[in-house]
Amino acid sequence: MKRNSARHLLLLVILFGCLISIILSLSLGSVKIPFDDVITILLGGEGEKSTWTNIVIQFRLPKVITALLAGAALAVSGLQMQTLFQNPLADPYILGISSGASLGVSLVVLATGTTGTLLLAGIGFFGDLSIALAACLGSALVLFLVLFVSRNARNTTTMLLIGLMIGYVTSAIVSVLIYFSLPEKIHTYLSWTFGSFGGVTWSQIRIFVPVILLGLLIAMGLSKSLNALLLGEHYAQSMGLHIKHTRMLTILSSSLLAGITTAFCGPIGFLGIAVPHISRMIFDSNDHKFLIPAVTILGALIAVVSDIIAQLPGHQQVLPINVVTSLIGVPVVLWVLLHRQRGNR
Repeated sequence: MKRNSARHLLLLVILFGCLISIILSLSLGSVKIPFDDVITILLGGEGEKSTWTNIVIQFRLPKVITALLAGAALAVSGLQMQTLFQNPLADPYILGISSGASLGVSLVVLATGTTGTLLLAGIGFFGDLSIALAACLGSALVLFLVLFVSRNARNTTTMLLIGLMIGYVTSAIVSVLIYFSLPEKIHTYLSWTFGSFGGVTWSQIRIFVPVILLGLLIAMGLSKSLNALLLGEHYAQSMGLHIKHTRMLTILSSSLLAGITTAFCGPIGFLGIAVPHISRMIFDSNDHKFLIPAVTILGALIAVVSDIIAQLPGHQQVLPINVVTSLIGVPVVLWVLLHRQRGNR
């Protein structure tokens, strides 16, 4: 009972940290806006300067919403992958799911023939919708391939290598498509691959938010089934769990979460692998009924904090978000590898 109370208290602390990070993200940047003005603008008032209202509402607020949802989506998708594959190093980026989404995006973008400062600029609502659909289908296709090819894999390392190889193949196809595209598009595509939460517009958020929420809702509904999978497939079947049904729903949820995030934010690494491990460590729990909400909130917090760091407050330059997430994720991956090595001795 005490442990559960401590966990819920810690979850509330992280949630409070999320709220603080949102205010900081809206306030800090190349133009610093006072906290009280940010609150006033969010409540429907006007800031001391009219430009501040425009900056907060049109640029920073969509970026914060995107970061919150993208961080939550990648973290939950990573948690599902680690449970489904029984592999602590599985996540959408490493298994090539993000590469599959990138392939879907590339096919649609090249077909539209658009150019601009953003990869997805000027394609309209239905163009954004087709991008989202293509990315989710690309993610699902790669995930199905990984599951199909790895059916006879007897160890987790082989499974990871299969995922990496499929990811390399999809990346190679994307490279061929980009090679034959316009020079401007090559530049914007390369910028897109670095990852960013700042390129999502209010129009795109109308697609982004419902898809993420649907993916999270499916994941929450699978919490009991994922707990059963932790005990092994044979034991889960003996408990009456429909393995194929669970796999299909997990693939659907992960594909929606990883696909839509990759489509609008670019392929973002390490959040999917790092956040579930950090959550297990600080909450000391493997129960998905608690872990899914926990990684959702923690993933959102880490994504917003990463974005604040990437903005280099007070400077005009902006770091690629993957630079920051790598600095956070790599130590976690190394810790997992060393921990497993000690456990095998």
